[in-house]
Amino acid sequence: MRLDKFLKVSRIIKRRTVANEACDAGRVKVNDKQAKASTDVKVGDIVEVGFGSKNLKIEILKISESEKKADVADMYKEV
Repeated sequence: MRLDKFLKVSRIIKRRTVANEACDAGRVKVNDKQAKASTDVKVGDIVEVGFGSKNLKIEILKISESEKKADVADMYKEV
């Protein structure tokens, strides 16, 4: 799954266009490497997203095309 789509489906970032812009600005890393929006992510990858002065570091546990709001917590865990 594309990185920008994962960020949207997992509700880490609200909209895919915003996720795309964050990737283009260099605020998203996958496995400690700067990532483009089109980067493929898989289970086990470590994703780090910079939100202003704080960073969110997560490990991907599950990938699905769509997810209910209540089940989003199962998609990743904070590291």
